[in-house]
Amino acid sequence: MPIDPVALTADLVRCPSVTPAEGGALVLLDSVLTDAGFTCTRVDRGGVANLFARWGAKGAPRSFGFNGHTDVVPPGDPALWRTDPFGGTIRDGRLYGRGAADMKSGVAAFVAAAVAHVQGRAPGDGAILLAITGDEEGEAEHGTRALLDWMAREGEAMSVCLVGEPTCPDTLGQMMKIGRRGSLNGWFTIRGRQGHSAYPERALNPLPAMARLVDRLSSAPLDQGSAHFDASTLAFVTVDTGNPATNVIPSEVRATVNVRFNDLHSGASITARLRAEADRIAQEFGVEADLRVKVSGESFITPPGDFSALVAQAVRDETGIDPVLSTSGGTSDARFIRAHCPVVEFGLSGQTMHQIDEYAKVDEIAALARIYRRILDAWFA
Repeated sequence: MPIDPVALTADLVRCPSVTPAEGGALVLLDSVLTDAGFTCTRVDRGGVANLFARWGAKGAPRSFGFNGHTDVVPPGDPALWRTDPFGGTIRDGRLYGRGAADMKSGVAAFVAAAVAHVQGRAPGDGAILLAITGDEEGEAEHGTRALLDWMAREGEAMSVCLVGEPTCPDTLGQMMKIGRRGSLNGWFTIRGRQGHSAYPERALNPLPAMARLVDRLSSAPLDQGSAHFDASTLAFVTVDTGNPATNVIPSEVRATVNVRFNDLHSGASITARLRAEADRIAQEFGVEADLRVKVSGESFITPPGDFSALVAQAVRDETGIDPVLSTSGGTSDARFIRAHCPVVEFGLSGQTMHQIDEYAKVDEIAALARIYRRILDAWFA
């Protein structure tokens, strides 16, 4: 029986799967896919629920993979919503609810397309693999990573993978992602010596040192961009002493920086740059300067080729729009999959994701399912 992607999206939105809660979303998908002939396995780890589903033979030489997530960010104050954030309400051609855009619609559209593709068809030498996580909006430690670890142990492999994240700025068809920038967070701590603000000579104020550090790092461009990426960015997001007094020079000041870097850099090279500047500041001002770093993901690119061309052609055939091949935006779980197989991303508009009154257009959900069906038909043709 065909799956209605709009109805399935609404049913998924009604599952309150605020990360890392499963909320019934993966139970629902397990049931739908099992009924359609897929073999489903829960791959839970670290308190996170994940689902792996396969149609076709294990180890098939031509395996089309799909990755998506059913966890969502908190809705905020429900009173600010015009509809129940977990109601899946359809009004004026829009389906409202947390996750409607990011990205239960993408998961529902691919499930509908996959079920339609396999009906009445023998697998042959092909397989369709779905890796659905409940940890993309959280720490991302036990979601797609857990699925990929499990797949490696079980001998499951994707030849290519499509990630269904929202990729279009405004209208379905505008953009697909063939890579992502890397992301790094750095936490600086500069320590001086506390003292009375009326006698600054008796203290060692860490604030001028931090101000100089922020200025130097913020004023020096990391690069001018590369063939497939815009220029890397460095942004300080907080500076704090935790000092409520007006007559006390603090002993310590902390700052946090976020760096989004292109393929001219690595997490290690950015870290080295930050550490070198912190060491320089420490020497100049006679303070102590520490740095703690977390790299959320390295930059990557899937060079334009047969797979991206196939996806772009399906988008063009359905929408009449030539999608831009982009590497813009934040991070996604594609950063983990890129080491497993070629990966591209295509989905709905992300205009309302994480917002109050998040929604997806009903006609675009249906069109996305048709695009995914075109992709599957072309891949296995």
